Amino acid sequence: MESVNPPEPPLVDAHLDLAHNVLDMGLDLTRPLEELRRQHASGDVPTVTLPALVEAGAALVFATLFVGPYHPEHNPEGYRTPDEAHARAWRQLELYRQWEHEGRVRLVTDRAGLESHLEAWKKDGVVGLLVLMEGADPIRTPDELGFWADAGVRLVGPAWGGTRYAGGSWNGTGGLTELGRELMAALEDEPRVALDASHLSERAFWEALERYEGPVLASHSNARRFVNEERHLTDDMIRAVGARNGVVGTVLYNAFLQAGWQRGDARPDLEVAVRNMAHVADLIGWERVGIGSDFDGGFGARELPEPLDRPADLRRLEPALPPGTFAGVLGENWLRWLRGWLP
Repeated sequence: MESVNPPEPPLVDAHLDLAHNVLDMGLDLTRPLEELRRQHASGDVPTVTLPALVEAGAALVFATLFVGPYHPEHNPEGYRTPDEAHARAWRQLELYRQWEHEGRVRLVTDRAGLESHLEAWKKDGVVGLLVLMEGADPIRTPDELGFWADAGVRLVGPAWGGTRYAGGSWNGTGGLTELGRELMAALEDEPRVALDASHLSERAFWEALERYEGPVLASHSNARRFVNEERHLTDDMIRAVGARNGVVGTVLYNAFLQAGWQRGDARPDLEVAVRNMAHVADLIGWERVGIGSDFDGGFGARELPEPLDRPADLRRLEPALPPGTFAGVLGENWLRWLRGWLP
């Protein structure tokens, strides 16, 4: 691998739906970003490819296994059964393994592997992937958690919308189901997997933290202080993540940063993202603030704050953040959290 001398400090993005974009959206993420944009000139403007992540100095990405449930209007091709969800998530994991075989990424599953990857990254710029399951329906029964842990999954978010396990962002305020309570017990017994609280309904969030005492993160969640919707975290929820030494990743979608923003509105500037980060920091400290951009999560560059256009632009946050906080927010806070619990 040719030396690329990636920019420092390292970027860690705690939420990108890479495999979903390839297998469900038909995007070839191995291409340069500008080439992908020319190929998909209509619709959302693509923001992420593997070469764009290398350019950005992305040392690590939390890469999701995300499969959408069936909906007659919004997702008629979605999964209808646990077996279908399982098969589609497995296909996404196989894509990440294929990329690793081709030398495009390195999969990270333990502390030693993280450190060896970071040393190699300084020379070759190859992006590391830590696998996050967003929505737990691919886990057909809670006793299958160990199977996914063996396969390399290190983070599990029980909900997206509502799942068989928990109420979620677009499924009212339901709490954990009986299966969800069993999943919390399985997580308690599986030290290789941490709980992602993003997308949990408020009720499910508190029930999960009551039943599970292991490591917790919110990979891509903003403060409800600015956008009062179930998708976001109340101040008490943010404090609870901080009390468990977790990190909260900021989502850089305008509608999650500015109340009332709609597609087609003028793009706000970076201040909307910085004020969200600052609010979280006021509650739990700058050392627990990170990035979970969700750049490729169903929206494009026109839906990001100015001047964000691609992963490399995340480095433009530096002058907007308080002195001494940029390296932590960009990636070091996530790396410290991972070093604290990875097997």
